[in-house]
This record gives sequence, structure tokens and C-alpha cells, in this order.
Amino acid sequence: MKLLMMSAVLAVAALPALADGGAMGGYGHMHMFGGGMGLMGVLGMGMMALFWGGIILLVVLAVRWISGQNGASGKGDAFAILRGRLAQGEIDPEEYETRRRALET
Repeated sequence: MKLLMMSAVLAVAALPALADGGAMGGYGHMHMFGGGMGLMGVLGMGMMALFWGGIILLVVLAVRWISGQNGASGKGDAFAILRGRLAQGEIDPEEYETRRRALET
């Protein structure tokens, strides 16, 4: 997962350099002279879409990763907590069984 995240960051970081019209023979500025969109304009828009798509993807992945780290406890954790409370004497065996059955449903 870390390799995927690092690859995505590097790919997104390279997009602005690839979208530079000057790097392709200097024809990226033709839209100022009435040349229309042309190939470089379309490529530039495509690169911009890829750039923002990459940024959105990274934000979504980061939010999902963070929420997975700090999310609510699962059933296994709930059973472990319940067993710990029984072991510490906070609840009696009858209450343990009642809560265990409630967790299983």
C-alpha cells in the first residue's frame, strides 16, 4: 500500500512538468495567437484533469487510511474488551453471557 501511495505521489508530482507546452518545441503558446486549442491545448487539459484526479484520489486514499486506523472497534475487539471486563471483575458472568449473546447477533 505504501508503494502504491508513493507511486501515485510521484506520478502526480510529474504531471505539471509533462503539461508544459514549452517542453514540446514551444508550440504551447499558440492559443494566444488565434491558433485555437490544438493538440497541446487538449493535452494540457488532459494533464490538468489527470493532475486533479490524482489529487482527489490521494485525498480519498488518505481519508480511508486514516479512518481505518482510527475507526470503531470491530467485533473481535468488542469480545476482547468484554472478556477483559469479566476478568477484572467489572461485570459478573451472567452479564458477560448476556452481552456476549447481544454481540453475536
